[in-house]
Amino acid sequence: MKRTEIKEMTTADLAERIGTEVANYRQMLLNHAISPVSNPAKIKDLRRTIARMKTEQRERELNTK
Repeated sequence: MKRTEIKEMTTADLAERIGTEVANYRQMLLNHAISPVSNPAKIKDLRRTIARMKTEQRERELNTK
């Protein structure tokens, strides 16, 4: 997910999406531990996407105060 797409999301949508992506990330790690995923780069991409979303969420928190 691109940074511009993240910026266009509302704060509530962003928080909901972070929760969904974290759940997907944990599930992917569990699946990878049992049997290797076909494309392990997806794990890294998902982790970075979550970090981008959390960064945007934190920036919004700091700008509202």
